[in-house]
Amino acid sequence: MLARRLFDPRVLSGYPQVTSAANDIHSVRCRGRALSIDSRIQTGSSEFSDNRQAMLALVERLRTLEARAAQLSEQRRSRFEQRGQLTPRERLARLLDPGMPFLQLHSLAGYLADTEDESKTIPGSSLIAGIGFVSAVRCMVWVDDSGIKAGAMGSETLPAVLSIQRIAMRQKLPLIHLVESAGANLMDYRVEMWAQGGAVFYNLAQLSAAGIPTVALLHGPSTAGGAYMPGLSDYVIGVKKNGMAALAGAALVHAATGEEANDRELGGSEMHASTSGLVEYLAEDDAHGVQIARSVVAGLHWNQRLAVPARSFSEPRYSTDELAGLVPTDYRTPYDVREVVLRLVDDSAFEDFKPAYGIATVCLQASINGIGCGIIGNNGPIDPAGATKAAQFFQLCDQADKPIIFLNNTTGYMVGTQYEQAGMIKHGSKMIQAVSNVKVPRITLYIGASFGAGNYGMSGYAYQPDFVFAWPNATTGVMGGEQAAGTMSMVARGAARRRGQPIDEAAMQAQHDKICELFDRQADAFYTSGRCLDHGVIDPRDSRRVLGFCLQTCIEARHRKLSPNSFGVARG
Repeated sequence: MLARRLFDPRVLSGYPQVTSAANDIHSVRCRGRALSIDSRIQTGSSEFSDNRQAMLALVERLRTLEARAAQLSEQRRSRFEQRGQLTPRERLARLLDPGMPFLQLHSLAGYLADTEDESKTIPGSSLIAGIGFVSAVRCMVWVDDSGIKAGAMGSETLPAVLSIQRIAMRQKLPLIHLVESAGANLMDYRVEMWAQGGAVFYNLAQLSAAGIPTVALLHGPSTAGGAYMPGLSDYVIGVKKNGMAALAGAALVHAATGEEANDRELGGSEMHASTSGLVEYLAEDDAHGVQIARSVVAGLHWNQRLAVPARSFSEPRYSTDELAGLVPTDYRTPYDVREVVLRLVDDSAFEDFKPAYGIATVCLQASINGIGCGIIGNNGPIDPAGATKAAQFFQLCDQADKPIIFLNNTTGYMVGTQYEQAGMIKHGSKMIQAVSNVKVPRITLYIGASFGAGNYGMSGYAYQPDFVFAWPNATTGVMGGEQAAGTMSMVARGAARRRGQPIDEAAMQAQHDKICELFDRQADAFYTSGRCLDHGVIDPRDSRRVLGFCLQTCIEARHRKLSPNSFGVARG
């Protein structure tokens, strides 16, 4: 059964698809090599209005959930003020260059991980992470949200941290960690979290050895395993009176050895700056510490190692705001993915690769912010011709050193006798082989359905794209709930007939409803993002900005020269 499901997203009831080639549904004009295509979307139609209303409701849900962590953390403002501290978000704001973009990552981490009641879930897993500019340097920033459970790790904190470390390594981004955390929650101890948690320190050592600087700023405590956060960072800044790093706090020292210890003598910033040598720079307070961090980053002269040419480009002729009404929130309602692309690419111009062959798989060449790229989207399931076309397209992009953008909206690879005999497994495998081995940057957007092995061929999470984001209407999983329930119903009915038993229709309906709920709940973009199966959920209207930011990040990484060493920087 598993072997069948690999290429079986269950296209059981005729997934609606757009079957017309580009030149049949749009008027086109040649502008140089790319074609400038006229949109046929009627923004004044009731359909557009209904789509927009449904999408904006999902965006509002997203923003409401994201705001919960900030609101909860803010409730402890008075406690921060009593200690003479800035709040975590104030620290972040002072660290980042004013007016420059900040791409937040994993803002929904932990959603519904500890409770099934959405009204009680607090996404974020006690961290704020993202890519932003510090002293004009593009950096990965990680802030412990110590206003929530003293910054103790949540159930999805570790996956989120490992994710941002992988991005920092791949994109050659200096990593800045603003530290204040109670560490692991011992009341929720799980041995696998401890075992896997060592990868955080392993990654810090790997970053340093690769020549990618790491900076830790001790705003508050960092104890037990967390003490290795500054221990394995290249630069450590400690804040007087509050900053602390110790393998065991006073309570644990007393429990383990009977010693009556003092936290400041054990691991205070002042001690580490004068005695242990763990701290390079001693700050008077949080604001001073952030100022020092900015100076450290400026002193790296990081951009001297970068040679990326400036690019000129034209904005799309169609507003990105229209994306909110263009795409139906129900993936079963068809639309032409080219309409999405018109609102993402420069001058709304692209070249359509083999538009009359494998027509449900759309392969385009265009530019975003002046960066040439390949774009693949779906107007339905992927058939053998579509998979063959996609595999060739990926290899051509790799040959031309063009990043590839994947716009996922497919129930997967086609099934049935006709498609099996046409070599669906062989051609689908060819597509997966190509997407697995291209060397160019890959950026994935889940903009609708992304089911079964179609998710794999379209560079889903497991295929380690450079970045992967979801729209709030996206659904991902092995198959849709209705398809899963229908499959299990057929199996159960067949088994009953073979045994000569009557079919209990009430039980069958109960099973159907249970399976639908199980699959559809887990396919929801908020649920999957809560388990760090993407880098975040975004407003569709922000897609061009996010893509442009990510493309530039990838291009910079590939142009940047590092100075690796054998072991990383060892502390004096």
